[in-house]
Amino acid sequence: MTTGGSAALVRRLDGSTRATLLELLFDVVFVAALAQTSKLLADRNSWAQSAAVLLMLTAIWWTWSVTSTTTEFYDPQQRPIQTILMVAMVGSVGMAASLPMVTGAQALAFALAYVGTHVVRGIVLVSTLYRQQHRSAMARATRFLFWFLVSGVLWVVGAVSDTGRWWIWTTAIAIDLLSAAARYPTPWLGRVPLDQYDRTTAHLGERYQQFVILALGDIILVPTLELSRSEFDRLRIIALLCAFAIMLLLWQIYVYRAGELRETAAVSLPGRSSRIAPYTHLVILVGVLVTAASFDLVVNRPTGTTPVRWLVLIIGGPLVFVLGRALFAYLLSGRVPWGRVASQLLPLLLLPWAGGWSPVLVTAIVALALGVHVLFPRGGRRETRRGLGPRPPTG
Repeated sequence: MTTGGSAALVRRLDGSTRATLLELLFDVVFVAALAQTSKLLADRNSWAQSAAVLLMLTAIWWTWSVTSTTTEFYDPQQRPIQTILMVAMVGSVGMAASLPMVTGAQALAFALAYVGTHVVRGIVLVSTLYRQQHRSAMARATRFLFWFLVSGVLWVVGAVSDTGRWWIWTTAIAIDLLSAAARYPTPWLGRVPLDQYDRTTAHLGERYQQFVILALGDIILVPTLELSRSEFDRLRIIALLCAFAIMLLLWQIYVYRAGELRETAAVSLPGRSSRIAPYTHLVILVGVLVTAASFDLVVNRPTGTTPVRWLVLIIGGPLVFVLGRALFAYLLSGRVPWGRVASQLLPLLLLPWAGGWSPVLVTAIVALALGVHVLFPRGGRRETRRGLGPRPPTG
């Protein structure tokens, strides 16, 4: 239920940690943008074009991540925050719609959608918090706004530049990511205090988990759309089943001990997960995007030889996902799931010969490598209980 704009904007620590319906709608809109990005990556034929798509993915993800942090620090039931969510949704649609022609006339549309989302959010927050005389929160919002104005200049300059656009945009997104890592150091205001990161609740962790689960659906959505435009045959259906299997296995890898990790970090390293999650989950999301793009290609042509670029997408997508999940676990717990990482390195040994195999065979081998570690015992103990549910922690 929407409340009036006069109530305190900063979220109460004892308030509800459940995502609002508008936040869930916000997630769905962004997942649709990711599906568009996966299709675009599958259609690109060069490494340079693929790198440009990943840069666009980073911008889309950063918009989601910063906006979700906003709903963690501020009350999403308040009208100003709901306005910010709706503006971010419009920005996501604008970025997704301009993606196919972002190398040409629609580059400015993408840049304005990205910059406009962040600048509008900053203006709404600063003006509202100024009226409420909440100085510490206003200082925080001002730091964010300052750095998005700095990078926003480069986003717009790159959009109108005929040469050097991607170098300028790479610099712009690097400013966005590095300024956040440095806690937004701003003239006269300094950095965001560490205790403001410590005040995060279970809400933010749930938001990241919900988004990854929704994003995993693209692994089956993208090839399903491709299959609906193609002739149904046995190998295409097998490729789609491999996509479904890999989606479930990646889900299992992501959720395994996730709650335990979050609870341990909340006690021993408060604020750590909220600072590292945007970066580690970006790696995870790249894995999802690449995996979805690979199945778009495999369902379209499951037979014949497998080009090198296809091999990189088919094997690299799940590998990047696993590495991102392992990095997240390591930064929170200091432990690395070496067995799981090693299981995904095994398909790399097949690269000298896999080019002569069919794409559907390569995807089946990748699915087998994922399943070996998730579904079979390691040291006499499965990581899953019956029904694919994660095993509860012992002790």
